Amino acid sequence: MQLVVARIGRAHGIKGEVTVEVRTDEPELRLPPGAVLATDPPGAGPLTIEQGRVHSGRLLLRFAGVRDRTAAEALRNTLLIAEIDPEEVPEDPEEFYDYQLMDLDVVTEDGQEIGRVTEISHLPSQDLFIVERPDGSEVMIPFVEEIVTEIDLDEQRAVINPPRGLLDLDEADVASERETSRTETGAAPDDATARTTSRADDATSAGDDAAAAAADDATSRDVAPEDPR
Repeated sequence: MQLVVARIGRAHGIKGEVTVEVRTDEPELRLPPGAVLATDPPGAGPLTIEQGRVHSGRLLLRFAGVRDRTAAEALRNTLLIAEIDPEEVPEDPEEFYDYQLMDLDVVTEDGQEIGRVTEISHLPSQDLFIVERPDGSEVMIPFVEEIVTEIDLDEQRAVINPPRGLLDLDEADVASERETSRTETGAAPDDATARTTSRADDATSAGDDAAAAAADDATSRDVAPEDPR
């Protein structure tokens, strides 16, 4: 399975180094010296990492055969793609690669069908499932133990116990959270990245705030509720 692990940014210095926007939680595993990566567009690669270092909090890479600023700048915006074993899973049982969670069917504990996971939103405070309902609308589900009570990869199912109001967020709320996530991560919605998503065990910090906001939002829309997204 091929997944995006980074995007090349601007050239750094005059000796062929480039800044890299990392799209994996395991850069030491995916982007070590000697790694050979496919690229998008394909004509830019494959690229072999010759050297990597962190400068001012940002990862810099140098590739074999890229010796000057002009060659480095020509790689700008190229996606770096790693081959990942589809059977590989994170060591932490509460962590999952994003691609493992995509397309899971979401149901409540009493069997009510909610929809399908179409996107994972990574925010500084928590991870969210963006779930598409059967009618095409969307809803956000905080990925915390008290709300997402079970992940069954064999059955391709996520079981949730949603607090009151959580499923009433409207389309504007989902769009706002999605934009925040993309601003933070720089990932396009259709990028299959090698990021991991962690199920938090502290619903107070991750899930309760979202549920409270959802409940407040639902209350404010009692008179003229909008269709959820």
